[in-house]
Amino acid sequence: MRQQEIWNDEVAQGYDTPGTGMFAPEVLGPAVDRLAELAEGGRALEFAIGTGRVGVPLAERGVPVTGVELSPAMIAQLRTKVSEAVIPVVEGDMATVFVPGDHTLVYLVYNTISNLLTQAEQVECFRNAARHLVPGGRFVIELWVPDLRKLPPGQQAVVFASEPGYIGLDTVDVLRQHVVSHHFRFDDSGRAELFRSPHRYIWPAELDLMAQLAGFELESRHADWTRAEFTAESRSHVSVYRLPV
Repeated sequence: MRQQEIWNDEVAQGYDTPGTGMFAPEVLGPAVDRLAELAEGGRALEFAIGTGRVGVPLAERGVPVTGVELSPAMIAQLRTKVSEAVIPVVEGDMATVFVPGDHTLVYLVYNTISNLLTQAEQVECFRNAARHLVPGGRFVIELWVPDLRKLPPGQQAVVFASEPGYIGLDTVDVLRQHVVSHHFRFDDSGRAELFRSPHRYIWPAELDLMAQLAGFELESRHADWTRAEFTAESRSHVSVYRLPV
């Protein structure tokens, strides 16, 4: 299934969860604070801007933001919040599309680089980020750490979340580094809704090599946007790559 088909009108209209989940202030606030700092007064480019979860509050902070987004449905939802004049968006693939202008910051949040399903596409995404940045510019990626330690030999699925009304599980293809995330939502009626999304997971060391191929250097890596220490137990990371000055 193509990404445009996954991120359709129905998904886009139900994507935002104001005040909760990834839209919770304690989740979103530190991300916006850190990105505003890393932009250093310049222009920011968000790959896969979606409905503007991060881009809109970042623009409200005074950072000029442009977006790249593959899904017309997600762009339409973003347009219910801000106009093209406030946040211009170019429809296209974040691994190949070019946006004119000089940028001090390109960023990819909430695991979105894993929506590119081959290593080659992910490398091209790094190279595309580099094409958009001025010397000394930064590329920031927020990404989960593959938790294959939970997967015993012979088992192909693992539950990553279980709470009232929701179960999330991943099916894993370790040969291709592919994961399909299954999100089951249900209520007392006994009916359930399923949303599935495919990903290619990336180890931090592999991500660093992709960065090197595109001319970046690793500037910092933390476990989250508040700059908590990244350890062997961290389930995610925020990695900041920088072009040489």
